[in-house]
This record gives sequence, structure tokens and C-alpha cells, in this order.
Amino acid sequence: MDFSLDEEQVMFQSMFRDFAQEEIAPLAPETDENERVPDGLLEAAAEQELLGAPLPEEYDGAELDWVSTSLLMEELGKACLSTATVVAIHSGLAAQTILEAGSDDQRKAYLPDMAAGELIGAFALTEPEAGSDPSAIQATAARDGDEYVLNGIKTWVANASIAAAFIIFAQAPGGITAFVVPSAAPGLEVGYRELTMGLRGVAIHALHLKDCRVPASNQLGDEGQGLSIAGRALDRYRLLLAAAALGAAEAALQEGKQFASERKQFGAPIATKQAIGNYFADSVVEIETLRHLVHHTAWKLDQGTAEPWELAAAKLHAGRVARAVANRMVQVHGGYGFSNEYPISRIYRDVRALEIMGGTSQMQQVVLAQSLFGGL
Repeated sequence: MDFSLDEEQVMFQSMFRDFAQEEIAPLAPETDENERVPDGLLEAAAEQELLGAPLPEEYDGAELDWVSTSLLMEELGKACLSTATVVAIHSGLAAQTILEAGSDDQRKAYLPDMAAGELIGAFALTEPEAGSDPSAIQATAARDGDEYVLNGIKTWVANASIAAAFIIFAQAPGGITAFVVPSAAPGLEVGYRELTMGLRGVAIHALHLKDCRVPASNQLGDEGQGLSIAGRALDRYRLLLAAAALGAAEAALQEGKQFASERKQFGAPIATKQAIGNYFADSVVEIETLRHLVHHTAWKLDQGTAEPWELAAAKLHAGRVARAVANRMVQVHGGYGFSNEYPISRIYRDVRALEIMGGTSQMQQVVLAQSLFGGL
């Protein structure tokens, strides 16, 4: 069994790391403070083919395998988890859903522009009364001739204020159905922005649909297929989040290592203290186990053999590891870890969201338990 990356994957990893550290990481404090990805950064990422990384070349994507895409998300997460999340939602949720469930015309109409960064995508599934249970969606899509009329409210829509196209799920006559809706569609209104503890660079808003009319040709798949489309999209998204969490955990460890090497107490660097050393030892073990889980799960997705419970397991473990490592590294910093002047504060705030978005940790546990006892 060969666990090594091939020559092309190593090349991609190096390219991703260089771009992330040179272009994204220096702007991470600005992204957090100004609560948006800086102007030009997504365009620069698109020029490197990072916004269309998993898309086929026929739609101007880089056609990367899932292992390589996971390497990309790891490097983005290491540099700035907000930016990584924006890219994951755009490419992993919105673009991939159009690729999988869209018609040829829909793919040609949206995917090249999404790969070029000229059109940013968003994914609107959650509602005030439909979070962990998407089957409870109350937004409606009524057929009116060759159009659908959408009404309802979506919440926690990431990328909302920068998106030009939304994947929206609503109750149609035949059941929950997915639609691709341009931001300029009449009756679509971006509402209140959530004031979040972390991931401040991600524009998270409510979305209001008030007699929003879209052509019937904007329907993705058949009526009633919305839940299965959303489920497959979220499975892929969980892998991307797990990879980004791996990068964020590595970033936290690096911040802690640098601080512990420079900070002196009782006449010696605190890195020489056994209690501090134990924090690092435990963190290294957790990060390496997560790395192997992410890479193996991505490899199985490439082989077409990944099960939903495996993607849930990767995301569940990733959220726990990122939070545990960041928490330890805040402790290593002592009082300085509580100051926003140190990057570990931002990392700690950002990683907390990893146990909520893409399905809470508790929902991942439900998926895993059902995979074991589903036959009972």
C-alpha cells in the first residue's frame, strides 16, 4: 500500500503553499478585521485556477483529483480559514452541485465563469426552522407556466453578499427541489449579516425570497431530488472542511511553537518545560492522525468508494482536532493568547465554527451511528 503523493500532487502542494503563504496569509488579519476577503484576492486565486480546482477542463477548471483538492484546502486553511471557507463553498458546494446535477446548458452557462472567479457561488439550504433537518424546509417553489415563483427565508447563507449565483432549495409540487438562482433575480434580497465570533471574512447573511421568479430551466435535476442533491454536496463539503481544519491546526501548532521557543520564564524558553512539551506532543499525534484520515478519505472519493459515514468521520475528527490544538496553543501563549494582536486568537475563533458548519458534530455522530445500526 503506497501512501506517498505522486509527483504531480507534490508539485501542486508546493504551488498551493507558495500562493497561500505569499498572497493569502499576509492578508489574514485584514480579512478578519475588515470582515471580508480583500479586493483582488479571489481574482488572484482564480488566475492560479484555484477557484475551479475540481472542475473539468472543458469548463475551464483545473480538473484536480480530490487528494490534490484536499491539499489545496489544507494550505488555504493554514493561511486563512475564512478564505478557505469562501473557496470551499464556491467550488465545493455551488460549482460542484451545478456540475453534478445541472444540465449541459447550465454547466456551460455558469461553470466557466465560476472557475474564472467572475461569478461567485453560494448555497442556500438552511432555514430558521430547518437546520440539521433539511426535510423541514418551508420555502416554496410554485410552478407558474414556464417559471417557478420562490418564497421563503434562508439563513446562514455564506458568500451571500459576494455571490452572483445561489443554489436554493425549496418545496416544489413534487418535493424539495434545487434551483440555480442569479443574484439579480427579481424578488431575491440579501438580508441581515450575521455578526460572527470567527470566520469574520465570510459574508454570512439571511436571504429573502419574495415572489422570486426564475425560469423552469433553472431547476437542477428533477423535482423532488433536492435532498439527495444537497446530501451529496454536503458530503464533498465535509471533506473540504476537514482538509481546511487540518491546515488550521497546523497553523495553530506553528504559532505555538514560535511563541514557546521565544518566550522565556524562569530563565529558559517555555518550550523546555515538560508541561508545555506535552501540549505539543499530543497536538502532533492528533494532527498526523487527521492528515492520514483526510488523505485516505480523499483517495476513496477519487476511487468512487467513499461512504457518507467516512466523510462524516473525517469532518467530525477534524473539528475536534482543530479546536483541541488551537485551545492548547492559546494556553501556551498564556495571557497573550487572549489578545487579538496574536494570530492564535483569530485561529482559535475561526476553528470553533468547524464543529457547526457543514453539519454539527452531533449530526456527524448520528450519521456514523446510523451506519452501524441502520439495519435495526
